[in-house]
Amino acid sequence: MRFGMIGSGSWGTALVKILTQGDHRVNWCVRNDKMAAHIRKRGHNPNYLSSANLDNDLIDLYTDPAEVLKGSDTVIIAVPSAYVSSILGDLTPADFSDKRVISAVKGILPDHNLLLNDHLQREFHLDLKDYFTVMGPCHAEEVAAEKLSYLTFSGTDMQTTEEIAACFRTDYINTVVNDDVYGVQFAAILKNIYALAAGIAHGLEYGDNFLSVLIANCADEMAVFLRRAGARNVDVGLHAYPGDAFHKKSPNYAASVYLGDLLVTCYSPFSRNRTFGNMIGKGYSVKAAQLELNMVAEGYNACKCIHGINRELQAEIPIADAIFEILWEHLPAEAGLRRIEEILI
Repeated sequence: MRFGMIGSGSWGTALVKILTQGDHRVNWCVRNDKMAAHIRKRGHNPNYLSSANLDNDLIDLYTDPAEVLKGSDTVIIAVPSAYVSSILGDLTPADFSDKRVISAVKGILPDHNLLLNDHLQREFHLDLKDYFTVMGPCHAEEVAAEKLSYLTFSGTDMQTTEEIAACFRTDYINTVVNDDVYGVQFAAILKNIYALAAGIAHGLEYGDNFLSVLIANCADEMAVFLRRAGARNVDVGLHAYPGDAFHKKSPNYAASVYLGDLLVTCYSPFSRNRTFGNMIGKGYSVKAAQLELNMVAEGYNACKCIHGINRELQAEIPIADAIFEILWEHLPAEAGLRRIEEILI
């Protein structure tokens, strides 16, 4: 496969490292000429994961997404959801002809309130069979440090999904495949909202006992939404091919891409959304927290987008609703958490 990468933040950089370590050539669209020059000269990204060494012999650098698409058959999009439309804005359906797209975007496009696959289908006529996702508990900092991580690749064409996943396997990356394209994306979006809740609780000095109850209830609420959205793997403890302890189980809600990603995003110090929520809990305004974080916390826009989508789905998601009101409707954090306290079981 001829891989292209659109996105030069932490996760895009980590994925480039994974691919080049597997001897895959990557056409990489980075932010500007200055960044490209630095990577060519120094072999690392000057702004993100600067400790990660990159193999320049296998990287061709560009600043134009059209050039990356032209030279690639499989293109990874790893940019914050809020910037997808502007970055792809000058492209045409012809640019995406005969291309496969892998989404590493864990958010909803806020200017359209759409998942990336729906946006690509509407604007560029990309068929769902040519769309894949890479999701899971995969903080870029740990991947860059080569700590064992699990990535889940989803697609409707399971043979191609497995072929793509095989390109990312390394000594420190294990891969899982499933066909729940919508479910894994909504799970990745919701876990960011619930990480905001965990961060707000931490900032308000709730203890670990409360956090464990909060996150358990978030897991249940996420399953409620996923069922309404048509996710395929919401059951726990049920597998299509049960076997002994060494048998590889079929995916379900307890798998890494659903519950695992929720847990790490709520607990890890690497979590941008938990950090953002922590600042809100400590009394920062949204604007001040954004400036202090200096990175995108996907959960901020996601809670507004999910609130809008849920007008149609009508899932019972009171925790996510409270986070929306705290961040978008000026509900005091203390009042929002007291409201959440009352519905926890």
